Formats: sequence, structure tokens, C-alpha cells
Amino acid sequence: MPVTRCDIFCRVIDNFGDIGVCWRLARQLAATPGLAVRLWCDDLASFAPLAPALDPARATQTLAGVTICRWDGAADSAAPADLVIEAFACDPPAPYVEAMAARAVKPVWINLEYLSAEDWVEGSHGLPSPHPRLPLVKHFFFPGFTARSGGLLRETGLVEAHAAFQRDAAAQAAQWSALGLAPPPGALKISLFAYENPAVEGLLDAWADSPRAVFCAVPAGRIRAGVDAWLARRGEVADVARVGALTLARLPFLPQADYDRLLAACDLNFVRGEDSFVRAQWVARPFVWHIYPQAEAAHLPKLAAFLARYGTGLDTSARAALEDFWHAWEAGRDAGARWPAFAAALPALRAHARAWTADQAARPDLAAKLLIFCQNLLECRAL
Repeated sequence: MPVTRCDIFCRVIDNFGDIGVCWRLARQLAATPGLAVRLWCDDLASFAPLAPALDPARATQTLAGVTICRWDGAADSAAPADLVIEAFACDPPAPYVEAMAARAVKPVWINLEYLSAEDWVEGSHGLPSPHPRLPLVKHFFFPGFTARSGGLLRETGLVEAHAAFQRDAAAQAAQWSALGLAPPPGALKISLFAYENPAVEGLLDAWADSPRAVFCAVPAGRIRAGVDAWLARRGEVADVARVGALTLARLPFLPQADYDRLLAACDLNFVRGEDSFVRAQWVARPFVWHIYPQAEAAHLPKLAAFLARYGTGLDTSARAALEDFWHAWEAGRDAGARWPAFAAALPALRAHARAWTADQAARPDLAAKLLIFCQNLLECRAL
């Protein structure tokens, strides 16, 4: 049987990553002919900066073909969809789950997990988890970087669109102009989006003392407090400030489309969490990942797993510079001291980023793999 309705449930736990991923996935699925998508979100105020047309005061509205619903008591009585996606184990409402079980044809129930490059993901992707009481089975869907994982979120034509933009100097100039900016000619263009990090001060010092001009755009976010403190100590209060070789531009929080174009316009991108981490990979540019910190350093094996996978094919010196700088940034110290070696490796890292993007783009995207997985489950049930 065809899947005609999809419900996505999202709780905003911290920052914007959860809803950022769900909003991108919802739009991709809604572009599938014949598929109606509802996105249930418990925090529309946090959602709104990503989608400026969203009205947080409205309980229900439609944007980009997606019906967006406030996740409140109304979700309890909603008719279950054919495909139910709970993002990051957020648990749909109990009455909704009971209604799923009451359907003659049970919905496909997916727990969309967090992205990881760890080897165990391949063995866990697609595994079933029977409900302890109801006649329902939930399946785990793991995004990933290999053919045996769930893939990565990527809209049709995304990589090609970024490449065309990067070849078009006029389009890039127009993008900077729309942000009210004009990077100095020949400057290394950097975007900086990260969690709080004490290493930012030493890194800004290194950029200010750089032999090459550096232009850094800093969208609103948790790293901004450290950037503002660094500027304040130098008596700079303007949104665009010049300190030595460094020009710093403080930007407002950017909607997803604008942020994606910022990534494509820069030579190097500092990103965090999951959503911006994936988007940086589609622009085929070097990047630095600030992974979401977890208790008891549980995030460090995830960082090491990605570095091991991503670093394959790099020459020894470039790989060492990449790993040293990423670990210093993650540890919150010595990033400034590591910057010269990392900067010297940027040409090699740029060529490597292009190859990595091409390799990942050759694989099916997450939304496509999710729909195939769903349809295969339904066909197996019909046998």
C-alpha cells in the first residue's frame, strides 16, 4: 500500500539542531508526490528563527507544503499517519500510540536517531523494537556516511546549486551585500558557529596577527558571547570591527536558506551539533566541527570516529593538522597555537572536501532511503 500521510514529532531539547533536522526532513518528504506531511513541534518559538514566516502563536499553519502543528493536547486525538517518525526518541503521545495500534493496517513507526560515524551504526540501522504491550514495532533509522546506514539529509540538486553559486562571483557579491557586508579582497572568509569555547580568544588573536587578511562572519549563537568579550577588550563595539588582519562581522541568527548560502560563500566553516555539521559538508569546503558535548566525554568517540572516516585519503601532514586543530578546538585550548599549521593545510583540505562531498552525494539521501525502507516494510507485511 502507498504511504500518503506522514507525521513527524519533534521536541526541542537544546539549541536548534533537533528542529533544524526535522524541518529539513519535513520539507523533503512533503516534496514527494502524494505524501502529506505534518510536523508536530513542542516549541514553535525556537522553531521560528529557522523559518521566519512561521507564526509561533498559531496552533496550525502550512509552510513549504508542510502542516506545522503545535505539539500540545491536540496531538493526543490526532488521527495517526501511515508513517510516524519520532525524532531522537521523543516518544509520541500515549493516546496517539494507542490509536496507531488500533489501526487495521499498522503505521510504519520510525525512531530517527542522531548522526554518528561509529562502526556500530551499520549493525543497528533498521533494527526492530517491538512495543512491550501493543501490537506495534518501532524501527531505528540511523543517519550515516556509509551505504549500510540511513544516509544524510540532502535536497535534490543541492550540491550542484552550491557549486554553481561558488563559480558565480556576482552571486556571491550579492549574497554578501544582502548581509550588509563586503569582505576585503583576498581575505580568507570564515563563518563561525559553535558552542561556548574558551579557545575562541586565542584563535581570534591568531587571526588578528595573520599574515593574510581574515574575514569572519559570526551568526548569533552561543559562541558570540566569547567573541563579544574579545572585541570589548579591544574597545570595539561595531557590528563590523577591524582588529589587525581580522575583520569580524556579527550577524543576526540566519534562517536555514541564508545560513546555507553563508556556508557556500566561505572558505572555511566552523559548525556545531548535527544540522550545520551536515550542511557544511555539502558546500565542499574545509570545516571544523564542534560536536555537542556529552556527560563523561561520551561525545569524544563520535568525534574520533568521524575524523578517522573523514581523514582517509589525506596526506600525513594535512591529516595531522586537521586532527590537531579539531581536537584543540574541542578541548577548548591551544586553537590559536594550532592555527598556522591548519591554515597551511587548507589547500589540501579544500581538495579533500570536494572529493568527500562528491562521494557522499553519490549515495541516496536520507529522505529517499527512509521512504524506500518504509515501503519495503509495508510490502513485507502484505506477503
